Amino acid sequence: MLLIEPSIFKQFPAISCCLSTRSGGVSPEPFGLNLSFNVKDSAMNVEENRRRFFHKAGIPEGRIALAGQCHSARVAPVREPGLVENTDGLVTDVEGLWLAVSVADCVPLFLADPCKNVIGVVHAGWRGSLERITENAVDVLSRKFGSVPKDVFAYIGPSAGACCYEVGKDVAERFDRIVVGERDGKTYLDLKRENRRQLLAAGIPASNIETSPDCTIHQSEVFHSFRRDGKQSGRMMGVIGVKN
Repeated sequence: MLLIEPSIFKQFPAISCCLSTRSGGVSPEPFGLNLSFNVKDSAMNVEENRRRFFHKAGIPEGRIALAGQCHSARVAPVREPGLVENTDGLVTDVEGLWLAVSVADCVPLFLADPCKNVIGVVHAGWRGSLERITENAVDVLSRKFGSVPKDVFAYIGPSAGACCYEVGKDVAERFDRIVVGERDGKTYLDLKRENRRQLLAAGIPASNIETSPDCTIHQSEVFHSFRRDGKQSGRMMGVIGVKN
């Protein structure tokens, strides 16, 4: 099983973060290591895939808080495991509680303040990005837990890249030209760059930010992609936690 582990958090032994890929599961292709119950995969397969993923990642399965995800800019503080409906971001100061998001093209973004052992996770599609969910998440860390932005580290994970993430004119015109490009008469959106810009605007130093170069759409052997595969796409999961 291939896991993606960001380098930015490895300097802090208490903080653990990883993302699944599409390999190592029991589901028939094209689902592979699908970790979502909301696609056309059997619940039994998903349960086994999750068991394998959490075991490989060293995560206790009963200690996970999962964002319900509705393409919003809402960020919720949590203290208990379980599904948190109507939110696309979670933050906590509880050690041993793992925060998770499900993804298959949208940006998975992870935050950690090692000075206070505070963490956050964000699911940023174009709607949430437009409403500045990432900047909101940093603000919640500051207001709820006293985090200072210069002490916060961030990882922008594998997602649809500017190379492949084609959008319509109606979406593109809502973003400025810094994150929108045109090639061969088509318009492409750079959500990683947009969310990095929000991190910088929130006061996080550029040296504290790591951005994955991976694109979920064109790296078909490694990642699930809804844009590429539609209803035949599985879902990956990204998790972050502070070990207790």
